[in-house]
Amino acid sequence: MTYRPAPDTTTLSGDELASQVTIEHIREAAERIRPYVHRTPLASTHTLSRMTNTRLSLKAENLQRTGSFKARGALNAVLNLTPEQRERGVITLSAGNHGQGLAYAAQIAGIPCVVAIPENAVPAKIAAIRGYGAETIFASSMETVFAAMEEYRKERSMHYVHPFSDADVIAGQGTVGLEILEDAPDVDVITICTGGGGLLAGIAVAVKALQPTVRIVGVEPEGAPAVTQSLAAGFPVIVDKITTIADGLSAPFGGALSQALIERNVDDVVLVSDEEIMTALRLMLERTKLLSEPAGAAGVAALLAGKAGVDPGARAVATLSGGNIDLLRLKNLL
Repeated sequence: MTYRPAPDTTTLSGDELASQVTIEHIREAAERIRPYVHRTPLASTHTLSRMTNTRLSLKAENLQRTGSFKARGALNAVLNLTPEQRERGVITLSAGNHGQGLAYAAQIAGIPCVVAIPENAVPAKIAAIRGYGAETIFASSMETVFAAMEEYRKERSMHYVHPFSDADVIAGQGTVGLEILEDAPDVDVITICTGGGGLLAGIAVAVKALQPTVRIVGVEPEGAPAVTQSLAAGFPVIVDKITTIADGLSAPFGGALSQALIERNVDDVVLVSDEEIMTALRLMLERTKLLSEPAGAAGVAALLAGKAGVDPGARAVATLSGGNIDLLRLKNLL
């Protein structure tokens, strides 16, 4: 297979990249963002534990500010901006959740924010981005959203906050890992919903620094395999076609920094089908009463499908990364 290099390129070595996000950076991020985020619960589930043959808990980031973990990384990035960067304002690309997180962070900081988003994005996510005071610009698809954003960024000289391959963003996402270890110090395996890999990279850095024997598994949709293809190619690549119900995991390309951290700290990255994601979503809603968007169900889907390489009876945690789903879409999916 021929891979096209992603626009996120660098001349730094893997070791130089990996040194940009450490456990110290993640601990600093936790203190920095603490006033603005929820410490989300770790919810046990007897039924899903039985169905996965594990002792399973769900890290409920669907209950986070803005409805997903993305607020953590966006806040850490915005709160670390220089005065000159704040003056220029921030811009990003997003399927919706990172856009909401950045818009929320920009509102707190009192700075301009623009989010480039595909025309077919979930309407509730678009409304939430605008509700936090950000401007939205549109592209015809997720595959073309980077080009639309880059054109606008150059015109306005705004500061680009990468949705998943930025050191401050990754450190902010890594605070999820700190909380998991605090609440489940006996954890054996963590399955992590994976789009571009920022959450996966951040949790992996935090957990491997403190408990290196914990198995870290990233979970991607079959129709949006940015991390899987980047690992296969040996460099960040562009996903030519994205076809998945998990819009929150539809990263159009891999990232150099997130890739380097994943290569060093993640034990496996597996793929799940849309059908497996929907099975997990329905079971979580029915059995745990936790509402997830499709992207947030990927970690549970891997466990239900037996794809995470988990020993029977293992203490498992799955990230429930977000709950931002349009009610009409939820009705149609169910």
